[in-house]
Amino acid sequence: MDKRVLAAVLVMACAPPGDHAQTRPVAFMGATVWDGTGAPVLEDATILVDEGRIVDLGQDLEVPAGARTVSLAGRYVIPGLIDTHSHVTGAWAPDEITDPAERILGDLRLYARYGITTVNSLGDGEVVLAVRDRASPTDLHSRLLAGGEVVVASDPAGARAAASTNADAGVDFLKLRVDDNLGAGQKMPWDAVAAVMDVGRERGIPVATHMFYLDDAKRLLAMGSGMLAHSVRDTAVDQELIALLRERGVCYVPTLVREVSTFVYADRPEWFDDPFFVRYADRSEMDRVSQPEYMERVRQSASAAAYRVGLEQAQRNLKTLVDAGIPVAMGTDAGPAGRFPGFFSHEELSLMAEAGLTPEQILGSATAVAAECLGLDEVGTLEPGRWADFLVLEGNPLEDVEATRTLETVYVAGTAMD
Repeated sequence: MDKRVLAAVLVMACAPPGDHAQTRPVAFMGATVWDGTGAPVLEDATILVDEGRIVDLGQDLEVPAGARTVSLAGRYVIPGLIDTHSHVTGAWAPDEITDPAERILGDLRLYARYGITTVNSLGDGEVVLAVRDRASPTDLHSRLLAGGEVVVASDPAGARAAASTNADAGVDFLKLRVDDNLGAGQKMPWDAVAAVMDVGRERGIPVATHMFYLDDAKRLLAMGSGMLAHSVRDTAVDQELIALLRERGVCYVPTLVREVSTFVYADRPEWFDDPFFVRYADRSEMDRVSQPEYMERVRQSASAAAYRVGLEQAQRNLKTLVDAGIPVAMGTDAGPAGRFPGFFSHEELSLMAEAGLTPEQILGSATAVAAECLGLDEVGTLEPGRWADFLVLEGNPLEDVEATRTLETVYVAGTAMD
């Protein structure tokens, strides 16, 4: 693993200072475990954890003398979920928190409470990078990768300077936008895009690209994009795009729920009455998007209507790409106003199911595939040597992926959240 990423690894929850790491081995016993590796599900399994890492996982394991035991009988265990495209802003922390770094940590705890144990923030600031850099792998909040400020310069020199500043800060990704906002604006010029790609190659940092149109996606891949951070939404994907994705080994991140956020507040969303959502929801933001004037603006919005159509195309394209064997990683673009961190990841899983993906394909996109796309080799699956980041569910997510909403306990480095 890249040293910057390893140093950046964060985790979650609310244990007292100095009490984050285990002091003796723990055996989690009796659960049905889907480990994310492609291996068969293990029933009545034991997960042996020591100092935050998985030591062994299997059936009929010998529990070391002195180990603490935790019964998970009748429950399902999956790896912690990974959001490969989100935005950690600090806007979602409790109002009483005023310190900027503590507000970032508040966001990370929120993600973690919903079972998102690793977040890739593609568009953030210096405070996010500082929080990432001072984190320990056994801190009790979501693990964090950071991309720094989105590069939006309109000339090559400005683009190179902005990308170089981000690179100097040690970002995990460079992020740029190639989008005209449904014709309402100007795309980033291609010579400026090329300058960012050059910096990425020179510094060994992948470039995540925001795009909308099929032709732009192809051009970005040909120029060296290391991640398509949104769906193609204007038309059906074709064999040329599939070949480019396959040849370059680039991940595709659909962010379907981002499209939903543009039109769903025309009426009160059903999830506003979902106890799983309400458990940690920001009530002030719920109130804001529930105002009659706000809902009416959404109803009258031409862009909202266009993005609704774009969502339908994005879902068709997602199914095509998955059927073609392209690596698809779960991402949400959560974090800005109206895009509820943590919960939106579960909405994304449901939208992927609507597109025709199987529960195992969807769970893989949010665990093992997501980890590989981010270059992480210590999370994403439940294997010896990896961090013990896992979710305990009441329902079986391999029968219905919405069972992730039956989340009972989140563990990071073997320590339970709350």
